Amino acid sequence: MPEGTVTQSVPVIVGVGQASERIDDPDYAALGEADLAAAAVRQTLADTGADPAAVVAAVEVIAAVRSFEKSSPAAHSPFGRPDNFPRAVAARTGMDPARAVEEVTGGQSPQHLVTEFAAEIAAGRAGAVLLVGAEAMSTVRQAARSDGDKPDFSEQVGGQLEDRGYQIAGMVSVEEVKHGIIAPPTQYALLENARRHRSGLSRSDYVRQMGELFAPMTTVAAANPHAAAPRAYTADELIEVSSSNRMIADPYPRRLVARDQVNQAAAVLLMSEDAAAAAGIDRSRWVYLHGHADTVEQPLLARPDLSQAPAQPAAVREALEMAGLTIDQIDAFDLYSCFPVAVSVIADAFGLAADDPRGLTATGGLPYFGGPGNNYSMHGIAEIVQRVRRTPGSHGLVTANGGMLSKLSVGIYSTEPVPWRPSTSPALQAGLDARPRVPLCRFPDGPATIETFTVTDPDRDSRTGLVIGRMADGSRFVGAVDPRDEALFTRLAGEDDPVGTGVWVRSAPDRNHVTVDEATMDRLHPRRPVGFRDSYEDVLVRREGRVLEIVINRPQSRNALSPKTNDELDEIFDAYFADPELWVAILTGAGDKAFSSGNDLAASAGTGALATPANGFGGLTSRRDKPKPIIAAVNGYALGGGLEVALACHLIVADPAATFGLPEVKVGLVAAAGGLVRLPRAVPEALARDMILTGRRLTAPEALAHGLVSRVAEPGDVLALAREVAAEILAASPTSVRESIAVMAESDGQPDTVTAVRESLSVLDRVLVSSDTREGILAFVQKRAPRWTGR
Repeated sequence: MPEGTVTQSVPVIVGVGQASERIDDPDYAALGEADLAAAAVRQTLADTGADPAAVVAAVEVIAAVRSFEKSSPAAHSPFGRPDNFPRAVAARTGMDPARAVEEVTGGQSPQHLVTEFAAEIAAGRAGAVLLVGAEAMSTVRQAARSDGDKPDFSEQVGGQLEDRGYQIAGMVSVEEVKHGIIAPPTQYALLENARRHRSGLSRSDYVRQMGELFAPMTTVAAANPHAAAPRAYTADELIEVSSSNRMIADPYPRRLVARDQVNQAAAVLLMSEDAAAAAGIDRSRWVYLHGHADTVEQPLLARPDLSQAPAQPAAVREALEMAGLTIDQIDAFDLYSCFPVAVSVIADAFGLAADDPRGLTATGGLPYFGGPGNNYSMHGIAEIVQRVRRTPGSHGLVTANGGMLSKLSVGIYSTEPVPWRPSTSPALQAGLDARPRVPLCRFPDGPATIETFTVTDPDRDSRTGLVIGRMADGSRFVGAVDPRDEALFTRLAGEDDPVGTGVWVRSAPDRNHVTVDEATMDRLHPRRPVGFRDSYEDVLVRREGRVLEIVINRPQSRNALSPKTNDELDEIFDAYFADPELWVAILTGAGDKAFSSGNDLAASAGTGALATPANGFGGLTSRRDKPKPIIAAVNGYALGGGLEVALACHLIVADPAATFGLPEVKVGLVAAAGGLVRLPRAVPEALARDMILTGRRLTAPEALAHGLVSRVAEPGDVLALAREVAAEILAASPTSVRESIAVMAESDGQPDTVTAVRESLSVLDRVLVSSDTREGILAFVQKRAPRWTGR
């Protein structure tokens, strides 16, 4: 062999195994995830047909699918879990691999891991890799309901672990969380109803189509010893709503929804051909990966057509092309089947019928076999491997879906030997990423049309209606149906398709509201009158001539802003800008400790942290038009959102003890209320990056030296200084002040200075015809103080 030649190892699957238990089984043992996974691994070792000791000794890597108990920041383990799940499983089965991996969140992960580590084996970086995953959700929920002793699944294992984190960015957005689009049935119902609209079918006809798609799967599940619900159903039994088959999220009754209360585990063992031969594994056990692909769909709210997910059929086509096959040459399928639309998006693209004699599932499908979290497709792979072994030379195809049709990993399997083929997905993904995206309207207001919808728990008092719609300009919004709007709920529940019909939408700090028409919106959500209240809960307001003084009055929390505080400040600034008698505003904090320490995380727990007025944090940070000056009198801490509010003011004056900083990175957040944009424009960029990336704080003298503040007061006199500055502004022409503010705002994003100067000359057209200009010139000539009118 010539020097420098690199030989390629060919990866093969040599063992698969599954384990399961049902609560009503006679031998139910209430196993935790690690014990259940170990049982699947032992089955996998036995499936190789070789000496288990020889196989165990060869394993260099163990990679685990992420459990649902670790799949998001909101997830938790009520009865504990191993600190190193892969090594906990390895220890139970006599392994001591050099490398342990915990994969990212998503149902795509089992197939993605097969593809990834097959490539590692092909490159010679590993000889044997064990993939494993498990869920014991049924046991956990049973224990939580029981009054008896609680299990303890916690375990300190330690050792090396490559924890890849959640990586769920793009699979959920702030708008979706604000409006409760979190549970998978709700998410998929929106996609399903969009597909119903594209199909042109009535509600009843479409529901029947879903039942006919899934009924054949129940027959497969009924014959599968690992199925969580091993019973065959007719299409009618799947779709008829009853007390045992209640409607969860329109159009889904319970029997069409993935079943997550399961105790199931599965494992797959990959080896190089050489390692498999050395371990004594017979070639009849070897299964090759003929084709594979991985794609990512656009985020939900950016997709041009919510009824389709082009990245999914694209991945299947790519895998088929790699394998040199057509869909007609596939002998067995396991299509990811969490909800009907997940199957339909593939079946539609390739002309697969519900009664295809090959069947669309090898397990029985997620609603009937069970949906063990992210690990379902490990079971699908195990079943397909067994099928192609039983019919040598046949081909089986697995699709593994994650998120809201967000990620798809595809594998095509056969006993027929083939060389390893590296991934071609990056080029495919580049084309998918280049597709146009729909703009998002976060604060919609006015007439709109329904694009898709769902109603969750429609037969209960807790029902909620959700709409994704389009504004007149084509932008997309998410909105919640007002529970009191019976007319809109009736429209959504009708036999006629509501998609494309008109509604009215209006934004609010916590969510966008959707009603059947404008009159209903004005009745249920009347616009807030513009003006000052007699008093506020979190804010003090004082008028002194033409000056408005606003005090954030929450000294007990260092003037941190709660959702209520934000709402009150937003209302006050609306009133200030609308009041022609007020020309200058001063904003400060109560006490001497803080101007504002930012967001009150305790008061904003849960989705409340996302409840911000359309005008932004403090009613200022996203406000487009601030035509009259605001002075921030910083009397202590201006941290996080507090600094962002100050940066949104026109001038900042400070007490010598004031402190300025953006500490968000220290608590896992970012300064998204303007700090990332405004701070680099207010201070030298190098300093801004230092403050943003490290949380560095500036003292008042430092802030003055770098231009963040314009003046520093004597100790304890910052409000007095702010009043002096306000008096200086009042001595100037209010018309000139406002027009100057407008021109500065307009030129803020203009990169070409000369162009900005030329365009700013138009301000003279407005100023020179004002009464204030005439008065200013006359007062100068007459050597007297001008009497400004603001006109």
